[in-house]
Amino acid sequence: MKLQKIIFSIFILIFILSFFSIFIVKEVNQAIVLQFGDPKRIILNPGLNFKIPFIQNVVLIDKRILNLDSPPEEVIASDQKRLIVDAIARFKIVDPLKFYISVGNERVARSRLATIINSRIRNVLGQQELQTLLSKDRTKQMAIIQDGVNLEAKNFGIEIIDVRIKRADLPQANSEAIFRRMQTEREREAKEFRARGAEMATTITSTADKDVSIILANANKDSEIIKGEGDGLRNKIFADAFGKDPEFFAFYRAMQAYETALIGGETSLILSPDSEFFKFFGNTKPKSQ
Repeated sequence: MKLQKIIFSIFILIFILSFFSIFIVKEVNQAIVLQFGDPKRIILNPGLNFKIPFIQNVVLIDKRILNLDSPPEEVIASDQKRLIVDAIARFKIVDPLKFYISVGNERVARSRLATIINSRIRNVLGQQELQTLLSKDRTKQMAIIQDGVNLEAKNFGIEIIDVRIKRADLPQANSEAIFRRMQTEREREAKEFRARGAEMATTITSTADKDVSIILANANKDSEIIKGEGDGLRNKIFADAFGKDPEFFAFYRAMQAYETALIGGETSLILSPDSEFFKFFGNTKPKSQ
């Protein structure tokens, strides 16, 4: 019975020692084995590992790419314009031993990185005009900021993967002033466009009126020419016909004159019975009995 208790006690002791001796490093972690606070071993690969129980302890450090959302920072551009910049960074712990010695844990590292990023943003963007910060050249400025932050982050065993501006806003007072200026500028451009449109409309209308006048004048000239040619041809036909049969031509012209003069109307004609006008009516004198 006493032997069984001894064996059971040994088994419990082995279990406790094993429990405090074995640890697992996951795929997303890297580990530092410390002995009384002094680093003894760095484990970069995942798997089952051992340590001396009660003497050594393990610090797990994340080896994934981490995000850092730093608080918004007010930047004064070189033209004295203010801009609220909200930046975001991605970083990775590449040297766990240097990281542990310099900052100790991730919370302190984030605080130190946020300070460095905000300082670099003020330093780099403060040398540019506001128009540059709001244009495509901002990408180039962010690359300069990333290089500067990365240079300082290496002292913490950290590599900066990327630094970007998540949002860049103007302060409320500046936004209203710029909005009013933009509104005035757009109104001025609109007036210029309207003036140019009115000028173009006047030019087009004048050109069209001139073209219409020229076309009408040419058309009237052509119609007069055609009409003159028609009258000439008509007179020639009449002359030829008169030459062939003068009596018939005189009779035809008299009939036209009768049709025009004698058809009903309010005009009265007083003519002598022996007038030349009535020569085709026959002898108007009464015959002697």
